[in-house]
Amino acid sequence: MECRQCHTDLDRPGDYCLVCDTANCDAVVAVFERDAATLTMLDGEEIRGETTITTVQDDDHDDRATVVELRNFAGRVADEIRRKRPETVFAAGEREPLRETRKQLHYEFYRVPDDDPVETVLDRRGESALDVVDIPPREKIGGSHSTIIGGRAGRNAISIVADHPHIKKIIPGPIDAGGKGSQSSLRAKITRADDNGNVRMLLRDGSSVQENRLVTTARDLETGERVRADLNAALEEAELQ
Repeated sequence: MECRQCHTDLDRPGDYCLVCDTANCDAVVAVFERDAATLTMLDGEEIRGETTITTVQDDDHDDRATVVELRNFAGRVADEIRRKRPETVFAAGEREPLRETRKQLHYEFYRVPDDDPVETVLDRRGESALDVVDIPPREKIGGSHSTIIGGRAGRNAISIVADHPHIKKIIPGPIDAGGKGSQSSLRAKITRADDNGNVRMLLRDGSSVQENRLVTTARDLETGERVRADLNAALEEAELQ
C-alpha cells in the first residue's frame, strides 16, 4: 500500500506516513476473538486495508500466564492501532481482549454491535456527524441536585457518561429510596432516547434509585439511540451493568 499523499510504500495497510506526516486512515474497526483480532482501516467511507493479529493461548490454565498472554496480545493490537494514528477506534467481539486493549489506548473508543461491525461503522459514517462537546466533564454536571448514589461506583458511572463527546449536560435527579432492591452493588443503565435525542441514566444501588437526565448533541430519536448504545457499552465495559 502507498501513502495517498507522497506515494511512499507503507509497511502495513493504513500506516501513518512518517515521510510526509500524512494519516492514511481516520478510523480503525477492531473485531476481537479470544485468539485473534482483525483490524479494518477506514478513510471516510473507504476501506483502506485489513490486518489480523493472532495469539496463542496458554494451555496449562495457569492464571498468571493467561493474564500475561492477554496483556501482551492486547499490547500488540494497541501497537498496531498506534501505527495508524486514527481519530477514532470502533471495537466489537470478545470482551476481555477488547477491554485490555482499550486500557492501553488514548483514542476515542466506541463499542459497536458484533453483527457486521464494519458495515455498521460505514453506515454511521455516511450520516451527518454529531457535534462534539469540548468542555471538561466536570463542567457538564449541573442542576438543583448534587448528590449521586452509589459512592465511588456512582461517581465513576457519572464520569464515564460525562466524558462522552456527545453529552452536553448531566442533570442529576432526586433519589428514591423507597424501593425493594436486591442488588448489592451499583448498576447503571441508559434508557431509550426521546424524540429530541436526549436520554436518561438510571442508577440503582440497593433500594435506592436515581434518574439522571442526559442532554446530548443528537438531533432525533435515531441519533440519540446511537449515543445510548455507546454509553451502555462504556458502562458495560466498566462492569457497571
